[in-house]
Amino acid sequence: MKKIRNPLLWFIIVLTAICIVIDLPKIPINIHFWKINVDTEIKGPDLDLKLFGYEIKKEFNIKEGLDIKGGTQLVLEADMSGITESERQDALDSVRAVMQRRVDLFGVGETGIQTSQIGDSYRIIIELPGISNVEEAINLIGQTAQLEFREVDETATEVIDVYASTKATGITGADLKKAVVEFDQSTGEPYIGIEFTESGGKKFAEVTSRLIGKALPIFLDKTPVSFPTVNEAITGGQAQITGTFTLDEAKQLAIQLNAGALPVPIKGVVEQRKIDATLGADSIKKSIIAGVIGLLAVMIFMVLSYGKLGVIADIALIIYGLITLAVYKIIPVTLTMSGMAGFIISIGMAVDSNILIFERIKEEKRAGKPQQIAMELGFGRAWDAIRDANVATLITGFILFNPFNFSFLNVSGPIRGFALTLILGIGISLFTGITVTRVLLRTFYAGGKK
Repeated sequence: MKKIRNPLLWFIIVLTAICIVIDLPKIPINIHFWKINVDTEIKGPDLDLKLFGYEIKKEFNIKEGLDIKGGTQLVLEADMSGITESERQDALDSVRAVMQRRVDLFGVGETGIQTSQIGDSYRIIIELPGISNVEEAINLIGQTAQLEFREVDETATEVIDVYASTKATGITGADLKKAVVEFDQSTGEPYIGIEFTESGGKKFAEVTSRLIGKALPIFLDKTPVSFPTVNEAITGGQAQITGTFTLDEAKQLAIQLNAGALPVPIKGVVEQRKIDATLGADSIKKSIIAGVIGLLAVMIFMVLSYGKLGVIADIALIIYGLITLAVYKIIPVTLTMSGMAGFIISIGMAVDSNILIFERIKEEKRAGKPQQIAMELGFGRAWDAIRDANVATLITGFILFNPFNFSFLNVSGPIRGFALTLILGIGISLFTGITVTRVLLRTFYAGGKK
């Protein structure tokens, strides 16, 4: 048996194996026979490890959008009592923008957020796909999250309230540039690492210089979270919020601080209800069947048209599908029907690349070139057309995705979902259509010679 020496082929084999493991769906196993009782399930792995003092947790699941799985709708009412009537609509739009940031940081994609005015009632309507812990989402998106660094008020004679026994230093969440979850390398406990703005860093340096040896209590929404003592002046523009946080609590606090405070208070949740899948189970099932039939038809066409070359192209297409699904789980991508459309189109782009390459190979062989040379020339001469076609599509996808939130471009969740899956699909198809197909052809079609 001939040994395979191409290291790139082994890389493709290992990558495919990893993707198969990540892609494994949940398969329940129930065996009850005689003395054998098995109740378990087979599924892809979840990542849970500590690396260099950092804890890494990741669940590899496909997130499904409102049209496929449904979700929860929340209706929140804003308190406009302190806002003049002429400025209320702008304030409501600002609330919507902050809510969008909070929901995005929470990890929910394809979210629908709208504003509504009914008389003197100003409301924000939020649709969250696939959210199971609704209370956590409500707490996250509705909180003000006002961060304050305060100092002990030495003139306070009677301590009834911890917050009342302190006084402002002038450092608040407005001076914050970013907040990230970090881990103590000696204990492994999570804490919040914060970085101040330039002006905030100067304030922090001045306050810590003045309070050496004294406490600098940290409050979030007037609730104490940490009581650190200042040992020396801190001039680097960075600080830590430590406490008895769980990892989830630390993540939620970082999200709230990064998202910023709401411009107006939220009275509360006016309405909360479950949303069923907008397409219905039957429509989803038929769409999946149509996609599978289309994919099989393409694979059969490739074999009938190109023979052995078509078989190799189909193998590359299967690898493409496995890698794409794994990427969807790792990011993760919220999958909607519009997103599935982007995925199907990118399959067509992957097959199109192979057709261009194979036709060029056939032209070179008709010109009398040996098989090995014809294959290399076919790849080289087809590359320019493949590159230009895919770059043009990537530019279109980038504009549709609108990552910088330009107001004159699309901001619709479903369209962005379509653009994201299209961009990912084209990037992966370039790898499988060029690299994977070329390696397979060199190994199994051209005798393994380079």
